[in-house]
Amino acid sequence: MSRAEHSLLSARAYLSRVAEPPAPALVGFVAEHGAERAANAVRAGRVPTEVMKEVGARRTVRREEEDLQTAQARGLRLLVPEHDQWPRERFESCEQAMASGIANVAAPLALWIRGSPDLLTATDSAVSIVGSRAASGYGEQLAAEFAHDLVGRGFSVISGAAYGIDGAAHRGALAANGITLAVLACGLDMDYPAGHSNLLRAIVAGAGTVVSEYPPGTPPARHRFLVRNRLIAALSAGTVVVEAGRRSGARNTAGLAGALGRVVMAAPGPATSALSVGCHELLRDGAALLVTTMAEIAEAVGPAGTNLLTPIEPTARETDRLNEEELRVFESLDTRRGASAEEISMRSGIELGQVRAILPLLELGGLTMRGECGWTRRNGAPR
Repeated sequence: MSRAEHSLLSARAYLSRVAEPPAPALVGFVAEHGAERAANAVRAGRVPTEVMKEVGARRTVRREEEDLQTAQARGLRLLVPEHDQWPRERFESCEQAMASGIANVAAPLALWIRGSPDLLTATDSAVSIVGSRAASGYGEQLAAEFAHDLVGRGFSVISGAAYGIDGAAHRGALAANGITLAVLACGLDMDYPAGHSNLLRAIVAGAGTVVSEYPPGTPPARHRFLVRNRLIAALSAGTVVVEAGRRSGARNTAGLAGALGRVVMAAPGPATSALSVGCHELLRDGAALLVTTMAEIAEAVGPAGTNLLTPIEPTARETDRLNEEELRVFESLDTRRGASAEEISMRSGIELGQVRAILPLLELGGLTMRGECGWTRRNGAPR
């Protein structure tokens, strides 16, 4: 590796750790100034206010060399926008969506990958298949068949490696000796979920790729799964939802896919199945195309495919009224073990001053409480 390449990777590795994705202000700052100049400015604290909000909590954390060494030891690579294998066209839709005022869809600053480094080719003709973790036998069979038949048609299959529909889609693609990509919401030095460690190894061994924008050592968290979903949507030409509840990560992915201009599809299920309520609502509201076969999916994501997504109003939760920073602080809390404001700042990536301002507001809203051992979620607060 040349000195210039190492300097670039070091800058991108630093930036990928100091800001919690999607970090739109930092992404824009890096696009304007370049990765190395932007990294130097962040380290020195000479950045605009909006950027400082995203990096202030972690900008003094200097683990980029350690992260790169960990990656090398574990067979990982850091893919950055300056590389030829970067899927630029896929991520251009993120920039366009941001320019249109859509929040939380910024392109990643870098991607840590395990397996084939050529994401450009792997995502050229790709379909995402997502759905419920608590899937039925019908749903898992349908997802596996879709994936198996799609790779036979020359598509690659993208999903999130979760139990249920995700795992079935990956296994279906592998059974047909096809390419499948698993996008994780944690560092790639850990297999999550643990029960899918063999599946993740099979993906890598089968010329597939495991991908994450989170540096080594980053644990999974609820907000990271939601943020990860934009990558599943962006990296494919269309998203198929196979079984989803009314409120689910799969529906979140479908909404992001529509916002990014991708084709959204849903498979119908039994009329009485609670697992298919989300799919049926997508279809009824005109937010997705009905698909029952691989041929229908292939037709939809081809040149004639159109995006029919319309906005959907979800069922309200107490946490729906929180803004992004408040939600990240809330999700950094545990119901039993108390945490200091400093710990919460590091977990959430929110500046310490903001954390100290947000915590009392969450307490007034009945979501948190302060005890002798620090801040915790109030019992009964949504998880």
